[in-house]
This record gives sequence, structure tokens and C-alpha cells, in this order.
Amino acid sequence: MFIQKEYIINPHFMYMAGQYDRNAKLCTIVKELNSTLIVDKSPLEILNDSIRCIGFDLRGAMETAKFLLGNKYMCPIMVNPIHRICVFPDKSSKHNDAIWFNPIHITRTLNSNQQAMVEFANGLTITVPMKLYSFNHKLQTADQFRKMMLGLEQNPFSFKKDPRKGA
Repeated sequence: MFIQKEYIINPHFMYMAGQYDRNAKLCTIVKELNSTLIVDKSPLEILNDSIRCIGFDLRGAMETAKFLLGNKYMCPIMVNPIHRICVFPDKSSKHNDAIWFNPIHITRTLNSNQQAMVEFANGLTITVPMKLYSFNHKLQTADQFRKMMLGLEQNPFSFKKDPRKGA
């Protein structure tokens, strides 16, 4: 399989995960609706490059998510509001093997031997090593965040921060 030097997250993106190559360099396996790619960058580098294409950066996207959702752990990230692409990790972004999902393409989640089984729109199914409840909670948070960000896009002056979540 050919290794790509660059990758920008697009509407066909389903998920990605870090994986080390034979030289112990962190690369990324990217799964799109109809293809699988290996990219010669880490998942966080791909996220940062994708967000930079619209004039922002990964750090700012993470800070915005924490501001809007409260100081949550492992917040979803809005990668591209124009294409409505929001991603969320299955574990902390500090873990190189974290899987980053695009909730748009997830059609169903099931329990399989105390792990979450995720089914995508193209029929692909993967097993994620975490409890179904935890995965569904992250999925729901990402979907709410995406809808919140799209609502801000349509009516930016109607946003009010919940005072119960703190400053």
C-alpha cells in the first residue's frame, strides 16, 4: 500500500488511528468510505493540518470545544464547519493509538463482549476496546457539539454560556 505524505480530512473521512511503521515512526491509518490510506503523519498532525486549511489551529479548536462544552475531558473537535466535520477520540489525544471518529458516518453501535462495536454507513464494522455506554456518551457529546457549532454559524448572536458550567 502506498504511503501518502499529506492528508486533509474531508467529508468521506470515517475514522483514523495512529500506528507505528517498521521504523518506529508514528503514522496514521485513515479509513474513508471507499478507501484505506496510510499517511506519513500522526493523527494530531493530520487534525492540525486539516483545521489550518480553514484558518484555525488544533489548539484553538480544542480550547473552543472546552469553552462551549465545559471543561470536559476528551472533547470533540470541529475540524471543518463548512463541511460539518466534527471528530472525537475514543481515548485521550495524548495516546498515539487513539481512534478519531467522524460521527456523521456512524449508523449504529452495539455491545460485543464488553466492547463497543461500531457500524458505519458503508457497512464496515469495527470493535473499539471500551464499554458501549462510554462510546455512546462520546458519540452523543460530539453530535451535540456539532449541532451547537452549526447553530452558532446560523445565528451567532443567540449563544449564551451556561453560568452553571463556570467561567
